[in-house]
Amino acid sequence: DEFLHRAREESKPSVVELDTYRYRGHSVADPDNTYRDNVAAGSDSNGFWMSLPEHPNGKFEGTELSKNTWPRRTPFREFKGNVAHSNYDSFMFDRNIAANNTFSVTGSSHTGLENPADPNSKAVVSVFADLTAYKNRNGAIWGRGEMHEFRNVKVADNAIGFTHASGAFGRYAFTSQVVDSLFVGETENIGNPRTDTEKAYGRSLPKPTLPDYPIRGYEYYDYRHDLVNTTFRNFEDNATRKTGAISNLLFSSFGVSTNNAMERVKFEKAKPVYFPPMANNAKWASDNGGSTSYKTAAYRDKDGSLGGGPNSFVIINDGVNDSIATDTTACEIKPTWNAAVCKGDMGRLGITAAAPAGAAGPAGPGAAKGAPGGAGAAKGGPGGPGAAKGAAPGRGAPNPIVLSRNGRKLNFTGDLTVLAGTEVRAESEAPTLTIRVNEMDPGSWMIVELPGYNNAASGAAVSSLDALRGATSNSYFKGNGSLWVKVVANGGGMTQGTAAGRGGLAPSSIQVSR
Repeated sequence: DEFLHRAREESKPSVVELDTYRYRGHSVADPDNTYRDNVAAGSDSNGFWMSLPEHPNGKFEGTELSKNTWPRRTPFREFKGNVAHSNYDSFMFDRNIAANNTFSVTGSSHTGLENPADPNSKAVVSVFADLTAYKNRNGAIWGRGEMHEFRNVKVADNAIGFTHASGAFGRYAFTSQVVDSLFVGETENIGNPRTDTEKAYGRSLPKPTLPDYPIRGYEYYDYRHDLVNTTFRNFEDNATRKTGAISNLLFSSFGVSTNNAMERVKFEKAKPVYFPPMANNAKWASDNGGSTSYKTAAYRDKDGSLGGGPNSFVIINDGVNDSIATDTTACEIKPTWNAAVCKGDMGRLGITAAAPAGAAGPAGPGAAKGAPGGAGAAKGGPGGPGAAKGAAPGRGAPNPIVLSRNGRKLNFTGDLTVLAGTEVRAESEAPTLTIRVNEMDPGSWMIVELPGYNNAASGAAVSSLDALRGATSNSYFKGNGSLWVKVVANGGGMTQGTAAGRGGLAPSSIQVSR
């Protein structure tokens, strides 16, 4: 088709283009405009850079007009038909400009509202349509914000096709949606091989200094992303590098949602999923912190596009960070994907230990871990979900929790992905623990064995483990030196909302004590 012909045949931009757009192509500072059928090529940084101030600056700074204008809350009037190629990043919808003309790597973001002057106004969808991005060193599209829909996107020959960060962590119906789109790993356009490795490979590489970099089409990242009616083509492993059509931001420490989903996804000469191994591969990643979200990543396959049947899940299973949700009866292991495809409901299990008296505890997962920097940009930035959410001042670090299932043990912090209807054992010296179940269908459940604990603050007492397993509401059983609790999901976190649980409903929970 026309897109593939362009990706195969177009040459690099002229010297004038390279000089003119060395650091950026087109800057977007006001969404209330029409951006249609533009081209950005040859930038050492961004092709199109949406960098929105809180209020217009420059000669408007401090005026009443500026004070009453909110670019970060203004819907996009039109952003359609734009093309970017031969850049570092093609479409960068992040790194907003501050009043002092500096920009942050993360932090502020864009969410269009019906009334931009009212932060509680209804959010509206911003549509980015008919975008084309190819031959970029890093990403075709990086976004940050909420209610962003990318329709009829066509990307090829990039290191990464699409990544999008949340801006409000579950407040709105979705963060991003990619619909009716095409991702191509490698086309017939071999580019201009320059290094010895590239010449041996027979084509230019997105990252010439990292020839083994695993190119990937779509990266999931933190909260509420949907991939719909999209085709992936030519993502096949070879002797130089591995690849996968769908993956996760490497090696993220930010949030995870089992509500992230896909449907009507097709694969043509493409390995559907790939979780690159973490060991000795920090060079590939933008986030080498705790990597808690990467280690517990999960995506819902609504219609069985991956072959596991409707409403199955794909989870990481790389031999080192195998998900505790992996089950030999419910899951099919995919060794070349470093993943497992599992039937049944999945969600998030959280166990929180109170911190003892003492020094201040550490920040939560995601603290001081920012989005990937552009060429020459500093990496890191303000923390994502969990940033600065450690123990309160004057309290020590929380007691560790060791979780075990099917003979596998792991040190546990925060939340992790679990398979509904299973039993786990949690060991801790903490005086109290709070166990919660989030993002599961109503009625799904988890049973947690807690050695050394004696009391449950809520739920119904039952007389045996068999009675506990048959219970339909939050319940507990005390016996054999352990307290066993059954937490039954109430639907908290299954849909977006402003209340706790990211679903307008606080997740079901039980507090236990010694």
